[in-house]
Amino acid sequence: MSAAPDHLARARELLAAHPVVDGHNDLPWALREQVRYDLDRLDLAGDQRASLHTDIPRLRAGGVGAQFWSVYVRADLTGDDAVSATLEQIDAVRQLTERYSADLRLATTADDMEAARAEGRIASLMGAEGGHSVNNSLATLRAFHALGVRYMTLTHNSNVAWADSATDEPRANGLTSFGEEVVREMNRCGMLVDLSHVSADTMRDALRVTSAPVVFSHSSARAVCDHPRNVPDDVLESLPGNGGVAMATFVPKFILPEAIEWTLAADENMRAHGLHPLDTTPKGMAVQQAYEERNPRPLATAATVADHLDHMREVAGVDHIGIGGDFDGTAFVPEGLDDVAGYPNLIAELLRRGWSDADLAKLTWHNAVRVLRDAEAVAREERARRGPSNATIEQLDGTR
Repeated sequence: MSAAPDHLARARELLAAHPVVDGHNDLPWALREQVRYDLDRLDLAGDQRASLHTDIPRLRAGGVGAQFWSVYVRADLTGDDAVSATLEQIDAVRQLTERYSADLRLATTADDMEAARAEGRIASLMGAEGGHSVNNSLATLRAFHALGVRYMTLTHNSNVAWADSATDEPRANGLTSFGEEVVREMNRCGMLVDLSHVSADTMRDALRVTSAPVVFSHSSARAVCDHPRNVPDDVLESLPGNGGVAMATFVPKFILPEAIEWTLAADENMRAHGLHPLDTTPKGMAVQQAYEERNPRPLATAATVADHLDHMREVAGVDHIGIGGDFDGTAFVPEGLDDVAGYPNLIAELLRRGWSDADLAKLTWHNAVRVLRDAEAVAREERARRGPSNATIEQLDGTR
């Protein structure tokens, strides 16, 4: 369903005043895979829709005011390799903000986000995706925070030694003792605990342990689409007490029930071609597109995402929801949300459904800024109360 012109014009006006804070974009990994971070070969100041969901003109067209860039590395990178690759991803974001400083501003605080908005620049924050990145080291976690990382997703698609993933076989049944210490140290640093990708038991354990608000950087509602990557209602119901924010994602297999089985088959096709299912290089996308031509996929739309946001608002409350598209980390996107220029279509759909300007301002900007500010306040209190933890996984869990 296309947005009515009056709704779309109003959506753009709203986003000019209250731009989108998007919780998750995998552009750094896409740049690594496609051009090894060579921005002369893939200049984001120009139109890059042939190979990416993201470039600066489309960020501007989409009304994006702040972006958490994922400094994700694949879970099959482990140990020192994972740490080094994450450092390279962090460096890539810093290169982006330096090269495109007229449009992007590196941000590490809520005040930085507000300052970037006042300057007309896009606040650029970083989130690490998967606890494998820190190699079971709290010192590495602190070093990433010192370099500007402001959330860490506790797992990616596979378990880590101290936390269960949503898409792996349960091993710890949530968090281990060391996993709980990771959460406490993130609170002390001021790094948001991101519960996307983790199992429901890990979500519940983290909410029990944390003294700061959590985020779900790119997860939707399990009651609307029963996929383990989504958030159960009991967890959504706990967010007002915690102060956290769940940011709805656009990935079709997480939001449209009919897309789940189709995507499993498409993933197997990728593996049959010797490719990782998450490969979004031109070669990988060509294989995906050929499969889609033979097997038309069920289409999600902006209305599909709006269904999730309606439910999340009803269960968690409007103060505890946001947007986390996962652009450049997915081969497929909803109709109308084809790239980062598409956010006005989602806001127009919500306007059509009767969302107020005040509620939309919370969804797009205020909730995300508030949750980071609240985490900063908790960190000041925690650091005044105690020093850094030097605990090891061997000490707390007795295993490696």
